[in-house]
Amino acid sequence: MESPFRANILKGKVALVTGGGSGIGFEISVQLGKHGASVAIMGRRKHVLDSAVDVLRSHGIPAIGLEGDVRREDDAARTVESTFKHFGRLDILVNAAAGNFLVPAQDLSPNGFRTVIDIDSIGTFIMCHEALKYLKKGGLGKDPSTGGTIINITATLHYRATWYQIHASAAKAAIDSITRSLALEWGEDHGILVNGIAPGAIEDTAGVSKLAPEEVLSKIKEKPLYTFGEKWDIAMAALYLASDAGKFVNGTVLVVDGGQWLSTTRLLSKEAVRQLSRRQETRSRVAPTGLPKSKL
Repeated sequence: MESPFRANILKGKVALVTGGGSGIGFEISVQLGKHGASVAIMGRRKHVLDSAVDVLRSHGIPAIGLEGDVRREDDAARTVESTFKHFGRLDILVNAAAGNFLVPAQDLSPNGFRTVIDIDSIGTFIMCHEALKYLKKGGLGKDPSTGGTIINITATLHYRATWYQIHASAAKAAIDSITRSLALEWGEDHGILVNGIAPGAIEDTAGVSKLAPEEVLSKIKEKPLYTFGEKWDIAMAALYLASDAGKFVNGTVLVVDGGQWLSTTRLLSKEAVRQLSRRQETRSRVAPTGLPKSKL
Protein backbone atom coordinates (compact mmCIF):
# COMPACT_ATOMS: atom_id res chain seq x y z
CA MET A 1 0.00 0.00 0.00
CA GLU A 2 1.05 3.59 -0.58
CA SER A 3 2.17 5.45 2.51
CA PRO A 4 -0.05 8.34 3.65
CA PHE A 5 3.04 10.18 4.91
CA ARG A 6 5.29 12.52 2.94
CA ALA A 7 8.47 10.85 1.71
CA ASN A 8 10.72 13.31 3.56
CA ILE A 9 9.11 13.40 7.02
CA LEU A 10 12.20 11.84 8.61
CA LYS A 11 14.79 13.55 6.42
CA GLY A 12 18.13 13.91 8.17
CA LYS A 13 17.24 11.55 11.03
CA VAL A 14 19.01 8.36 12.05
CA ALA A 15 17.24 5.27 13.37
CA LEU A 16 18.58 2.18 15.11
CA VAL A 17 16.26 -0.85 14.96
CA THR A 18 16.96 -3.97 17.02
CA GLY A 19 15.60 -7.11 15.40
CA GLY A 20 15.66 -5.03 12.23
CA GLY A 21 16.80 -7.78 9.92
CA SER A 22 13.49 -9.62 9.61
CA GLY A 23 9.76 -9.51 10.29
CA ILE A 24 8.16 -6.42 11.76
CA GLY A 25 11.52 -4.90 12.62
CA PHE A 26 12.65 -5.09 9.01
CA GLU A 27 9.46 -3.51 7.67
CA ILE A 28 9.84 -0.69 10.17
CA SER A 29 13.44 -0.23 8.96
CA VAL A 30 12.28 -0.10 5.34
CA GLN A 31 9.57 2.46 5.96
CA LEU A 32 11.73 4.67 8.18
CA GLY A 33 14.32 4.63 5.40
CA LYS A 34 11.82 5.28 2.63
CA HIS A 35 10.68 8.36 4.53
CA GLY A 36 14.11 9.93 4.79
CA ALA A 37 15.93 8.28 7.69
CA SER A 38 19.30 6.58 7.65
CA VAL A 39 18.99 3.17 9.28
CA ALA A 40 21.17 0.90 11.38
CA ILE A 41 19.81 -2.57 12.09
CA MET A 42 21.00 -4.82 14.91
CA GLY A 43 20.70 -8.59 15.12
CA ARG A 44 22.52 -11.79 16.05
CA ARG A 45 22.61 -13.45 12.60
CA LYS A 46 25.12 -11.90 10.19
CA HIS A 47 23.66 -13.47 7.04
CA VAL A 48 20.21 -12.09 7.90
CA LEU A 49 21.66 -8.63 8.53
CA ASP A 50 23.65 -8.67 5.30
CA SER A 51 20.60 -9.64 3.26
CA ALA A 52 18.44 -6.99 4.93
CA VAL A 53 21.05 -4.26 4.39
CA ASP A 54 21.27 -5.19 0.70
CA VAL A 55 17.51 -4.74 0.36
CA LEU A 56 17.53 -1.44 2.24
CA ARG A 57 20.33 -0.09 0.05
CA SER A 58 18.50 -1.25 -3.08
CA HIS A 59 15.79 1.24 -2.08
CA GLY A 60 18.39 3.99 -1.84
CA ILE A 61 18.37 3.91 1.96
CA PRO A 62 21.66 4.61 3.77
CA ALA A 63 21.93 1.49 5.93
CA ILE A 64 24.36 -0.57 7.99
CA GLY A 65 24.03 -3.89 9.81
CA LEU A 66 25.54 -4.42 13.25
CA GLU A 67 25.89 -7.82 14.85
CA GLY A 68 24.97 -7.92 18.51
CA ASP A 69 22.81 -9.37 21.27
CA VAL A 70 20.54 -6.95 23.11
CA ARG A 71 21.09 -8.95 26.30
CA ARG A 72 24.77 -8.01 26.37
CA GLU A 73 25.64 -4.53 27.60
CA ASP A 74 28.91 -4.45 25.66
CA ASP A 75 27.11 -5.38 22.42
CA ALA A 76 24.49 -2.70 23.02
CA ALA A 77 27.10 -0.04 23.78
CA ARG A 78 29.16 -0.97 20.72
CA THR A 79 26.10 -0.97 18.45
CA VAL A 80 24.87 2.42 19.59
CA GLU A 81 28.36 3.91 19.37
CA SER A 82 28.92 2.44 15.89
CA THR A 83 25.63 3.92 14.70
CA PHE A 84 26.69 7.33 15.98
CA LYS A 85 30.18 7.09 14.48
CA HIS A 86 28.81 6.05 11.08
CA PHE A 87 25.94 8.53 10.78
CA GLY A 88 26.96 11.28 13.22
CA ARG A 89 23.79 11.19 15.31
CA LEU A 90 20.96 9.03 16.67
CA ASP A 91 17.34 10.21 16.71
CA ILE A 92 15.16 7.10 16.83
CA LEU A 93 15.57 3.83 18.71
CA VAL A 94 13.16 1.01 17.89
CA ASN A 95 13.32 -2.01 20.20
CA ALA A 96 11.86 -4.84 18.11
CA ALA A 97 14.03 -7.77 19.18
CA ALA A 98 11.92 -10.45 20.88
CA GLY A 99 11.68 -14.11 21.77
CA ASN A 100 8.64 -16.33 22.27
CA PHE A 101 7.38 -19.89 22.01
CA LEU A 102 4.32 -21.83 23.14
CA VAL A 103 4.68 -23.82 26.34
CA PRO A 104 2.40 -24.74 29.27
CA ALA A 105 3.54 -22.95 32.42
CA GLN A 106 4.20 -26.23 34.22
CA ASP A 107 6.57 -27.34 31.45
CA LEU A 108 8.46 -24.04 31.25
CA SER A 109 11.86 -24.10 32.92
CA PRO A 110 13.07 -21.08 34.89
CA ASN A 111 15.82 -20.74 32.31
CA GLY A 112 13.28 -20.62 29.48
CA PHE A 113 11.29 -17.99 31.35
CA ARG A 114 14.46 -16.02 32.03
CA THR A 115 15.57 -16.13 28.40
CA VAL A 116 12.45 -14.37 27.13
CA ILE A 117 12.58 -11.82 29.96
CA ASP A 118 16.25 -11.18 29.14
CA ILE A 119 15.63 -10.59 25.42
CA ASP A 120 12.40 -8.63 25.63
CA SER A 121 12.47 -6.72 28.90
CA ILE A 122 16.08 -6.46 29.97
CA GLY A 123 17.22 -6.11 26.36
CA THR A 124 14.84 -3.20 25.88
CA PHE A 125 16.12 -1.46 28.99
CA ILE A 126 19.78 -2.06 28.09
CA MET A 127 19.32 -0.55 24.63
CA CYS A 128 17.47 2.46 26.04
CA HIS A 129 20.11 2.93 28.72
CA GLU A 130 22.99 2.83 26.23
CA ALA A 131 21.23 5.15 23.77
CA LEU A 132 20.35 7.82 26.33
CA LYS A 133 23.48 9.95 25.87
CA TYR A 134 22.77 10.17 22.15
CA LEU A 135 18.99 10.67 22.33
CA LYS A 136 18.74 13.27 25.10
CA LYS A 137 18.44 16.93 24.19
CA GLY A 138 21.90 18.44 24.08
CA GLY A 139 23.40 14.94 23.86
CA LEU A 140 26.01 13.81 21.39
CA GLY A 141 24.93 15.05 17.98
CA LYS A 142 21.63 16.42 19.35
CA ASP A 143 20.14 19.89 19.35
CA PRO A 144 20.04 21.35 22.88
CA SER A 145 16.28 21.88 22.66
CA THR A 146 15.06 18.59 21.18
CA GLY A 147 15.33 15.00 22.34
CA GLY A 148 14.89 11.81 20.37
CA THR A 149 12.29 9.06 20.18
CA ILE A 150 12.11 5.53 21.55
CA ILE A 151 9.56 3.01 20.26
CA ASN A 152 9.20 -0.30 22.08
CA ILE A 153 7.43 -3.16 20.30
CA THR A 154 5.22 -4.97 22.82
CA ALA A 155 1.97 -6.99 22.67
CA THR A 156 -1.53 -7.33 24.14
CA LEU A 157 -0.88 -10.77 25.68
CA HIS A 158 -1.02 -9.46 29.23
CA TYR A 159 -4.12 -7.28 28.89
CA ARG A 160 -6.19 -10.25 29.99
CA ALA A 161 -4.40 -13.61 29.95
CA THR A 162 -2.99 -15.71 27.13
CA TRP A 163 -2.70 -19.48 27.03
CA TYR A 164 0.81 -20.97 27.12
CA GLN A 165 2.67 -17.65 27.00
CA ILE A 166 3.29 -16.79 30.65
CA HIS A 167 6.91 -15.87 29.87
CA ALA A 168 6.10 -13.52 26.98
CA SER A 169 3.12 -12.01 28.82
CA ALA A 170 5.34 -11.13 31.78
CA ALA A 171 8.03 -9.75 29.47
CA LYS A 172 5.62 -7.52 27.54
CA ALA A 173 4.02 -6.24 30.75
CA ALA A 174 7.49 -5.23 31.88
CA ILE A 175 8.15 -3.47 28.57
CA ASP A 176 4.96 -1.45 28.96
CA SER A 177 6.04 -0.44 32.46
CA ILE A 178 9.50 0.52 31.16
CA THR A 179 7.83 2.59 28.45
CA ARG A 180 5.72 4.57 30.91
CA SER A 181 8.50 5.06 33.44
CA LEU A 182 11.01 6.29 30.86
CA ALA A 183 8.37 8.51 29.25
CA LEU A 184 7.91 10.19 32.63
CA GLU A 185 11.54 10.50 33.66
CA TRP A 186 13.25 11.00 30.32
CA GLY A 187 10.41 13.01 28.85
CA GLU A 188 10.73 15.62 31.58
CA ASP A 189 14.49 15.48 32.10
CA HIS A 190 15.76 14.87 28.57
CA GLY A 191 12.97 15.67 26.09
CA ILE A 192 12.77 12.07 24.88
CA LEU A 193 9.43 10.64 23.74
CA VAL A 194 8.98 6.99 24.72
CA ASN A 195 6.03 5.02 23.35
CA GLY A 196 5.10 1.45 22.53
CA ILE A 197 3.32 -0.37 19.72
CA ALA A 198 1.33 -3.54 20.46
CA PRO A 199 0.76 -5.46 17.21
CA GLY A 200 -1.99 -8.00 16.76
CA ALA A 201 -1.57 -11.09 14.59
CA ILE A 202 0.56 -9.99 11.65
CA GLU A 203 0.76 -12.18 8.57
CA ASP A 204 4.06 -13.51 7.28
CA THR A 205 5.87 -13.16 10.60
CA ALA A 206 7.61 -15.60 12.90
CA GLY A 207 5.07 -14.76 15.57
CA VAL A 208 2.18 -16.22 13.57
CA SER A 209 4.10 -19.23 12.26
CA LYS A 210 5.45 -20.16 15.72
CA LEU A 211 2.52 -19.24 17.94
CA ALA A 212 -0.50 -20.03 15.80
CA PRO A 213 -0.29 -23.38 14.01
CA GLU A 214 -3.01 -24.16 11.49
CA GLU A 215 -5.21 -26.04 13.96
CA VAL A 216 -5.22 -22.93 16.15
CA LEU A 217 -5.74 -20.51 13.28
CA SER A 218 -8.81 -22.38 12.07
CA LYS A 219 -10.46 -21.71 15.44
CA ILE A 220 -9.43 -18.13 16.09
CA LYS A 221 -10.37 -17.04 12.57
CA GLU A 222 -13.99 -17.70 13.58
CA LYS A 223 -13.86 -14.65 15.86
CA PRO A 224 -15.59 -11.68 14.24
CA LEU A 225 -12.75 -9.19 14.73
CA TYR A 226 -9.99 -11.63 13.90
CA THR A 227 -8.21 -10.65 10.72
CA PHE A 228 -4.51 -10.59 9.95
CA GLY A 229 -2.72 -7.28 9.94
CA GLU A 230 0.24 -6.49 7.74
CA LYS A 231 3.76 -5.54 8.76
CA TRP A 232 3.07 -2.31 6.89
CA ASP A 233 0.39 -1.44 9.49
CA ILE A 234 2.93 -1.59 12.30
CA ALA A 235 5.50 0.36 10.30
CA MET A 236 2.97 3.14 9.67
CA ALA A 237 2.32 3.34 13.42
CA ALA A 238 6.06 3.64 13.97
CA LEU A 239 6.27 6.41 11.37
CA TYR A 240 3.51 8.30 13.15
CA LEU A 241 5.30 8.09 16.50
CA ALA A 242 8.73 8.87 15.04
CA SER A 243 7.60 11.88 13.01
CA ASP A 244 6.34 15.31 14.04
CA ALA A 245 2.81 13.88 13.80
CA GLY A 246 3.49 12.19 17.14
CA LYS A 247 5.32 15.08 18.82
CA PHE A 248 2.74 15.34 21.64
CA VAL A 249 2.42 11.59 22.26
CA ASN A 250 4.40 10.21 25.19
CA GLY A 251 4.04 7.20 27.47
CA THR A 252 1.38 5.57 25.29
CA VAL A 253 1.14 2.05 23.93
CA LEU A 254 -0.55 2.17 20.54
CA VAL A 255 -2.50 -1.04 19.95
CA VAL A 256 -2.54 -1.98 16.27
CA ASP A 257 -4.62 -5.15 16.12
CA GLY A 258 -7.95 -4.29 14.48
CA GLY A 259 -9.68 -4.71 17.86
CA GLN A 260 -8.63 -8.36 18.25
CA TRP A 261 -7.88 -8.23 21.94
CA LEU A 262 -11.40 -6.89 22.58
CA SER A 263 -13.02 -9.83 20.83
CA THR A 264 -14.99 -12.31 22.97
CA THR A 265 -17.38 -15.13 22.14
CA ARG A 266 -20.86 -13.90 21.22
CA LEU A 267 -23.26 -15.87 23.43
CA LEU A 268 -26.47 -14.76 21.72
CA SER A 269 -27.28 -13.44 18.28
CA LYS A 270 -28.73 -9.94 17.95
CA GLU A 271 -32.13 -11.37 17.04
CA ALA A 272 -32.07 -13.69 20.08
CA VAL A 273 -31.30 -10.70 22.30
CA ARG A 274 -34.22 -8.76 20.82
CA GLN A 275 -36.63 -11.65 21.43
CA LEU A 276 -35.35 -12.11 24.98
CA SER A 277 -35.77 -8.39 25.70
CA ARG A 278 -39.36 -8.45 24.46
CA ARG A 279 -40.18 -11.48 26.62
CA GLN A 280 -38.61 -9.91 29.69
CA GLU A 281 -40.45 -6.64 29.13
CA THR A 282 -43.81 -8.44 28.81
CA ARG A 283 -43.12 -10.55 31.89
CA SER A 284 -42.14 -7.53 33.99
CA ARG A 285 -45.42 -5.79 33.18
CA VAL A 286 -47.51 -8.81 34.14
CA ALA A 287 -45.55 -9.87 37.20
CA PRO A 288 -42.88 -7.33 38.23
CA THR A 289 -39.94 -8.84 40.06
CA GLY A 290 -37.91 -7.40 42.89
CA LEU A 291 -40.75 -5.50 44.55
CA PRO A 292 -40.64 -5.30 48.39
CA LYS A 293 -43.15 -7.54 50.14
CA SER A 294 -44.67 -6.69 53.45
CA LYS A 295 -44.99 -9.34 56.15
CA LEU A 296 -48.15 -7.67 57.49
